[in-house]
Amino acid sequence: MGGDHGPSVVLPSLGRVVQRLAGKPVRFMLHGDQARLEAGLKHLGEVAGLCDIRHTTQVIAMDEKPAVALRRGKGSSMWNAIQAVKDGEAAAAVSAGNTGGLMAMSKLLLRMAAPGLDRPAIVASWPTVKGYTAVLDVGANVQSDAAQLVEFAIMGDAFHQAVHGSTRPSIGLLNVGSEEMKGHEEVREAQKLLREGGFDLHYHGFVEGDDIAKGTVDVVVTDGFTGNIALKTAEGTARFISMLMKDALTANLLAKAGALLAMGSLRAMRNRIDPSAINGGPLLGLNGIVVKSHGGADAKGFANAIKVAYDLAASDYAERIARNMAHLDKAIHTPAPAAPAEAV
Repeated sequence: MGGDHGPSVVLPSLGRVVQRLAGKPVRFMLHGDQARLEAGLKHLGEVAGLCDIRHTTQVIAMDEKPAVALRRGKGSSMWNAIQAVKDGEAAAAVSAGNTGGLMAMSKLLLRMAAPGLDRPAIVASWPTVKGYTAVLDVGANVQSDAAQLVEFAIMGDAFHQAVHGSTRPSIGLLNVGSEEMKGHEEVREAQKLLREGGFDLHYHGFVEGDDIAKGTVDVVVTDGFTGNIALKTAEGTARFISMLMKDALTANLLAKAGALLAMGSLRAMRNRIDPSAINGGPLLGLNGIVVKSHGGADAKGFANAIKVAYDLAASDYAERIARNMAHLDKAIHTPAPAAPAEAV
């Protein structure tokens, strides 16, 4: 029921998901106003038979503060969807609603899988020249110590395998340089843990900001403060370049003629960076799968968010994280070897 469009986008997205899954089994549990949902399902044919409706008229508004949403959230469509994951009725929850409310309720109901994490990490799939790079955290955990950065690496590795199909994703730590001595203490300590902790990870080393778009690694790890700034900078730059291209291609008749000739290539480029194609950011680190869709997503975009949730649920995502978390716990709590005694 949340997002900018509610059922008018969510319901049509279900048919797209069924088509993309090409016969793979799936069912949808829809939480919201039964009358509105039933009216929308009448136009979906056989897809309606794959849907179970859980009625509630209580909805979390998009502008509610997280504390308010949490206080009055019980019984809302968002709360009930997350509760279904907790109870094992659903494999994953997907919402385009209030981000702060979704995060607060998810943390309360599902709890954190890693004791060091304060809040679920948000991952962004970043289009690059080589495919897609997962960048995390992009806003949830503003400050992160070395152990938390390693946790992000573990979760990013499992996410990239499940959603983007990589077999052994490479991982880089975002830093101000690639040299060993660069960066603050936490990022250098995280590098040491990743190299010496015995993880089942392909750790590349330090990467810089320009390595993200290059696709130097499959997973870029950073704290939420830096990650959010990088994300917003990239989004702003993309909009700026798009505006410049539009102005250049419509400046005069000759430019318009050239744009017409290049229409196929321009359309391919637009599809490559289309936000709908990469919509769906999982809240990583929870004891359950919750995926946040952009509030303004269209049916194509929301379908992609559902597909992200499906891919995570169908993979060994949770088991892979658990295995590497055990290595992290051992690396942190194993005492360092004592220094040899000096000869007298």
